[in-house]
Amino acid sequence: MLSPQDQLTELVRTLETEQHVFTTDPLLVTEKLQAEDGKPVQKLHRRASRIDSNGNLARVLGKIDGRIKGIMILMSIVWCVSGFLGLFTLLQTNVVNFFYVLVCLLGFHTLMLGGWLVMTLINQGRQTPSWFANFVSPSYLIRGKDDVTKAAVELYERQLQHSGMRWYLGRFSHQLWLATLTGMMFAIIFLLIVRQYSFSWESTLLSDQALIGLTQVLGWLPSMVGFDVPDNAAIVQSRLVTDAMPLSVARQWASLLIGSLIMYGIVPRALAWAFCALMFRRKKMRLDIKLPYYQKIINFWQRQVVDADDFNEAPAPVAPKASVSAGKKLVALLEYPSEQDHWWQVGLDGTNNDGAVENFGIVDDRDDMDRLTTYLDKNPVQVLLGIHSQALPDRGTLRKLDRLATHAKHGLIVQLLHNDRTDSADVHDISTSAVATDPKSPQAVRYQQWQTALAARNIGLVESRSL
Repeated sequence: MLSPQDQLTELVRTLETEQHVFTTDPLLVTEKLQAEDGKPVQKLHRRASRIDSNGNLARVLGKIDGRIKGIMILMSIVWCVSGFLGLFTLLQTNVVNFFYVLVCLLGFHTLMLGGWLVMTLINQGRQTPSWFANFVSPSYLIRGKDDVTKAAVELYERQLQHSGMRWYLGRFSHQLWLATLTGMMFAIIFLLIVRQYSFSWESTLLSDQALIGLTQVLGWLPSMVGFDVPDNAAIVQSRLVTDAMPLSVARQWASLLIGSLIMYGIVPRALAWAFCALMFRRKKMRLDIKLPYYQKIINFWQRQVVDADDFNEAPAPVAPKASVSAGKKLVALLEYPSEQDHWWQVGLDGTNNDGAVENFGIVDDRDDMDRLTTYLDKNPVQVLLGIHSQALPDRGTLRKLDRLATHAKHGLIVQLLHNDRTDSADVHDISTSAVATDPKSPQAVRYQQWQTALAARNIGLVESRSL
């Protein structure tokens, strides 16, 4: 799967594409990151973290990831307990048929491991089995109708379809087998500690020499790491044992049983698990920064003026100068409050006293817009709309502007506001002087965006200055 940082970045992309409203304005974050150093992927990670300033997106992703890992751990515990109980049930007699128990321990496991190895060598498919994607789908693990939860679930489901997930499936399968074999090993060690067993072997077709050769071959690998192997006399002596056998011989068979389980069961399965983990790391899903969404952001960060002397830049659109009428005025703030109680006095320039000005307050949600348009339909007034520097000329804001311009019978004029405090990095002076000082600054870009939007709608602009 994607790394946690990549997941957060992809989730931000998905939500921003769907017009989600974030806690922090993505445009402001993108503008601030333009002057910072770092590789594109690093800056994209920083951008996503700052947009998710309250950590809500990261919490949803962490919740899904935690539940998936929790289910896998729970299944591993269940498999371990089942292996323990299965072998505990098998070794209830005092005389144990060694080869029968060994086949029960490793027979099916060896067949499955061999089948996995063959399928890995010949399988050229690049898709994850659909049943696995449905089995671990996060839609079963987390419920939520909000945009963030839905987008996070879709993000995980896209990751499950990635070709590298076949190695994730293999690693999980080997993990369950390791849990089962570990449970069996715990059961063997526990029972050999608390009970005394005798080991025997039986065969109708195989002779003593054949079983001696088979045992020596079977015990070659365990003996390489220090496990005891029954000698020839002990092997012959163990045929058709029905009662207690010498303790030294029983210990040799017990050591070979534990050694065989470890060397022919646990070690090969652990190697297969490590191989799948390595392949999954190599085939791991990466953040695709070639997507148009990311390329647009990266191009904005890398934008520079080259050979400016040879290029005649077209003049930027300028909003018309506001014309204040002599009639009654209605003043309102768009979305953000103002620190100045009588902010409109600058725009009206003393042409109206407070009695001729009605303060509507802040226009934010749909109910505010409905009340204001209803009032404008019944009262012929000129509207002075105060827009804070934090507001963006996005589609939603411009739709509100168009609607007010339609209902204002004596016209609509706009006053761009800014705070007088200079000790905060979130306060932008979008006055004409700031634009002239640094036309490439984010504040100047924002100011020009409003100029362009107002010019296109022929809405007058009142310059803001300190009172």
